[in-house]
Order: sequence, then structure tokens, then C-alpha cells
Amino acid sequence: MTEWGIKWEKIMRWLDIQEVAIRLEELHPDADNVNVRFTDLRQWVIGLPEFNDDPNGCNEKILEAIQMAWIDERE
Repeated sequence: MTEWGIKWEKIMRWLDIQEVAIRLEELHPDADNVNVRFTDLRQWVIGLPEFNDDPNGCNEKILEAIQMAWIDERE
């Protein structure tokens, strides 16, 4: 743990695709992850308590990868 009480192994970044998808499924199990708008998906990822990355550090390709992983996670 750091001096702020954060466990580094729980920090998520944009490229932690699978971990982000798992956490989104835990927090938004009823969300329509097939038809989710990327603007909403981006806000949900940024809002994850474990997320600690540049909010502007994603692009459509990363958001699409997160969405696909989330769909796979739900199945």
C-alpha cells in the first residue's frame, strides 16, 4: 500500500481491458453493454474507483475493446 492507502495492484488503466470489463459487469449488470454509447462507456470507466489514468487517454479502438470484453464477460 502507498502512503495514501491505495493498493497498486488494484489501479486500472485504459489498457487493462479485461479487468475494466469485469468491474463494469460488477457495477452495471443490467446495462445494455451491446448498445452502450461510447460516451457513456467512457464515463463509466473513468468513474471506476480503481481507475487511475488520463481520462483523455482512450480512443474508439480502446473503448470498443472494453465493450467486446464486457460482452464476453457477461456470456
